[in-house]
Amino acid sequence: MVVKDEQLSGWREDCLAAMAQAPDAASLHGLVAHAARDLGFDYCAYGLRTLLPFSNPRTVMVNNYPAAWQARYAHAGYLAVDPTVAHGAASPLPVLWSEQLFAGARPLWEDAREHGLRVGWAQPSRTADGSKGLLTLARSHDALSSAELRNIEGSMSWLAHATHAAMARLYQPAAVGVTLTAREAEVLRWMADGKTSSETGQILALSERTVNFHVGNALAKLGTANKTAAVVKAALLGLI
Repeated sequence: MVVKDEQLSGWREDCLAAMAQAPDAASLHGLVAHAARDLGFDYCAYGLRTLLPFSNPRTVMVNNYPAAWQARYAHAGYLAVDPTVAHGAASPLPVLWSEQLFAGARPLWEDAREHGLRVGWAQPSRTADGSKGLLTLARSHDALSSAELRNIEGSMSWLAHATHAAMARLYQPAAVGVTLTAREAEVLRWMADGKTSSETGQILALSERTVNFHVGNALAKLGTANKTAAVVKAALLGLI
């Protein structure tokens, strides 16, 4: 079943309700794969890369591609040369599989087609917690016409961003909902420029003790052990 325009509102609500209950990546991907079929795609793949924690960023990859293709992709090391992955790291825009896109990775392109993966579309996503995601929808037949793309690309992009938000909640829950007061953010911004607590106090007409009070509050909210870590994490979260 391909979702029609008049069904989209209810379809999106159903997708979101189900995603909110998913306990892990595999369960969530099963829901996304079902939604992808509603949009006319046999396969979907999703990859998540977190920036936090700094010492051990997490990578999550799930897909329902044929087992033979999964094995071939891993064995050939195609992840390192996949142009859709490179695109997702550099651009927020969707990209359609094409001869031109894969011009620099012909073995990958030809191998994918031999495994029945001929039509594909990918949408990168980013969230304020610093995580990046890439949802790919693919099928083995029926080229994606301009008319079809106009009709469903909005829903495809919506699914990509909804998937990323749901996956980020599963794997980076500590970063969700963190907020700083205006003064806390202001203090961290000056420290990001290399100012000490004393220098920041002079700039803001605050005592050094008051500056350190705001820094302490920021550290507690961000879950960091020192000023440097707090500044970096706040910057990654878009808080300063």
